[in-house]
Order: sequence, then structure tokens, then C-alpha cells
Amino acid sequence: MTNTVANPAGEPWQWEEAHWRGLINQVRAGERLAPKSWPGGARCAVALSFDADHETNELREGGKSIGRMAWGQYGNRVGVPRVLELLKRHDIPASFYVPAVVALTYPDEQRRVIAEGHEIGIHGWIHELNSVLPYEVERDLMFRAADTLEHVTGVRPVGLRTPSWDFSPNTLRIETELGLLYDSSLMADEDCYDLLMDGVSTGIVEVPVEWIRDDAVYFMMHRFQSLRPYTPPKDVLDIFLREFDAAYEAGGLFQLTMHPHIITPRSRIWILEEVIRHAKAKGDVWFATHAQVAEYAKANKA
Repeated sequence: MTNTVANPAGEPWQWEEAHWRGLINQVRAGERLAPKSWPGGARCAVALSFDADHETNELREGGKSIGRMAWGQYGNRVGVPRVLELLKRHDIPASFYVPAVVALTYPDEQRRVIAEGHEIGIHGWIHELNSVLPYEVERDLMFRAADTLEHVTGVRPVGLRTPSWDFSPNTLRIETELGLLYDSSLMADEDCYDLLMDGVSTGIVEVPVEWIRDDAVYFMMHRFQSLRPYTPPKDVLDIFLREFDAAYEAGGLFQLTMHPHIITPRSRIWILEEVIRHAKAKGDVWFATHAQVAEYAKANKA
């Protein structure tokens, strides 16, 4: 049975309590999974992530712009290699979220990511929006995406980040059917937490995201639309460092989302390196993949 809540007639302020409560309770944050300390006695965990969307940013809605697909190809030709070289230089792991179409287009990229000790997670089939899909279609795409990533890399993904963090009423149910360890698409907390479905624990860990810890909201643009945000790189670094410092003081999790085609231009890549240097200078910081964070938080909740 599809996990949806039928819309009644009338405006939202006319809804019965049972209806609006049902909407709220479809997917909910449950028990907080915040360890007292991290591996090796570390005070703070740092989980870096990269959404390698490449050409699917354009393809997802039927777009055919050669220019925007070239921007996506930059993510493969320049972005991912530049990120991997930086991570290797600092000897730290990260998580990459890859649409299946990207994995099929650039299989060698995914194999390199895995070979260098990083994680690859599910990120949809073609970066589609989950919330516009019926259950059967969303499920088919998610399962095929997981199978494709496993076929390409030889490693079965254990986590999902929905494209654009777009979570449908059926997404969590499908994640349970896939047997995933964690999700990283929601933002009900700053620490990891258990995901509830209709009030019942799923056992799936949420590694929460936040728009202010995402490079796209500061730099993404579309020349044919009104999307023109731009924040100076030094200001973005300031925001990221303040987020890290607060997480460190709290003994919690610092999670960061970036995109290879956005964060890696020459005037921006230094942001990522400065974040890494700043965190490493603390000494007692654990750099980990999202899967490692989820597994440890689930097993060592305070």
C-alpha cells in the first residue's frame, strides 16, 4: 500500500486535525543518535560530501542545452579529479552521491572514487524529483540506480541522498525495502537521528543536511532563469567555518554538501581546502564517510 495521505476538500485551515497530523507524521525525526565522543576520542566528526550530478542537472527535466551539459562535463573533466587530488593530499575520505546516468556515462570516475577509499551513494536515476513520481516509478528508479552503482563499482551502496533533497511520501518506505543504512536528504536536526515512518522507527539513520552548508545556494546560477545567487567565496568560507566551529564546540557532526562543478573553479576550490585545514588544526577531529558516521552514531548513541 502506498504511503500517501489523501487531500480532503477545503483549504488547509479547514482540515480536520487527523489529516494535518497525518501529514506531519509521515516522516519524522525520532531518537537523536549523538555519540558522547567519536572514534579515537575525537570531539567532532566531519562528513564531506559531493553530489556529482554532471549532465543530469540539465537532463532531469528534458533539457537539451549543450552549454549546460558542457558545464556538467566540467564536473567530470575538472571537478571530480580536482576534489580527489585534494582529498588524497590531505588523506581524508568523503562521500559522493551519483545519479545512475552519471555512473553509466563515467564508469571510470566511479571506480576511481571507490578505489581511492571514498563512498558512493544513491542519487536517483537521472536526478529526477521524487515527489512528482508515483510509488511504483520511484521504487523502480531507486532500485535500478542501486543496482547500476553496484554493477559499475562492485560495491552495493548503503545510503541515499535524494536529488535536490526532494523527499516523497514513499521515499522512506522504498529505502526500507532497499535495506539502506542511512539517508542524507532531510534537516530535522544537526546530529544524526532515527527516521520514523508513521510514528514507527525504521532503523534508518538520517545524516542531516542543511541549505546553509551547501555550496549551490551561494553560487548556482541559470542564465535563462532568474536564478542569480552569488556570495563572495570568502563569505562562504566564513559561513562554513562558523558551522564547523559550532559543531566542534558541541562535540557534534559537521556535514557539508558540495558539487564538483560548483566548488572546484580556481577561485573557489580553496574554500574546501581551508575548511579541511581548519578542522585538521583542531587535532581531535574524525573525518569520515557518511556511511561511517551513520554506522558509528547508530551503534554508539549517547
